[in-house]
Amino acid sequence: MFKKFASLFLALGVAVLIISGCGKGESTKEFVPTELKIGFVPSQNAETLEARAKPLAQLLEKELGIKVNVQVTTDYNGVVEAMGSKKLDLGFLPPTDYVLAHEKGYADVLLQALRYGVNPENGEETDELAEYYYSGILVKKDSGIKTLADLKGKKIGWQAPTSSAGYVWAAVEMKKEGIDALNDMEGVTLQGHDKGVLGVINNDFDAAATFVDARNIVKNDYPDIFDTTTYMYLTDKIPNDTISVRPDMSAEWKEKIADAFIKIGEDPEGQKIIKEIYTHVGYKKSDDANFDIVREYADEVKEVGK
Repeated sequence: MFKKFASLFLALGVAVLIISGCGKGESTKEFVPTELKIGFVPSQNAETLEARAKPLAQLLEKELGIKVNVQVTTDYNGVVEAMGSKKLDLGFLPPTDYVLAHEKGYADVLLQALRYGVNPENGEETDELAEYYYSGILVKKDSGIKTLADLKGKKIGWQAPTSSAGYVWAAVEMKKEGIDALNDMEGVTLQGHDKGVLGVINNDFDAAATFVDARNIVKNDYPDIFDTTTYMYLTDKIPNDTISVRPDMSAEWKEKIADAFIKIGEDPEGQKIIKEIYTHVGYKKSDDANFDIVREYADEVKEVGK
């Protein structure tokens, strides 16, 4: 009898191992896209961004040989959660949001954007091609706001709490100067850096945290904007935006997608298209370690307001 039970348990144990092995195999199965779904978040008017992203989708379709769909969400958290639920395969994520998505197991960095440097005095590009950029506090030149301390009691336009350029970097560096971004001033949450620029121009608030130089988005409608506004404060370097993919994407397809974006960025027509979307002028392969500085700022920003 004992031998029969022993044989039975042995058989069950083998079965469990086989089933467990099958389940594990299924959970680690690499994702091979037959259609690539890409998520964007507007740093400008959502309708404008979607229109500008469609030509990029067409270029990618040509390079990848599969259908590419672009989706514009209301905020970066929408892209992060959609990648987590596998509704999006790839997202244009700023550094802070990439770190959050990576920690949740929703995204792996694939590429880092390249941009030309910008002269904060006149918004003109420099010859420097960099994988980082700056954030700044934009004010009117006649506002009387000259230092971070002058912002106390003022009204300021912020982007989402996870926005590197629109909140995190400025808030942390204010904290280092003894200024609380949440309690020492009145904050207004915006969607799009152009909204921050326009709010300053139209006197909706006294200052706005934006990437440098977000004024270029609206300069055609406000040609005197560089004469009437200034960045009274510039932050330290911020790593450029990422192109991140779902972690279960096959290595072959990660490589294929990375090569496609790099090729598009090296082509004059492609470069024009990606520059109109997020001011990118090219891409380089990236590594998660490049964003350790972002993790440091993310830890620091948790203390703001306390």
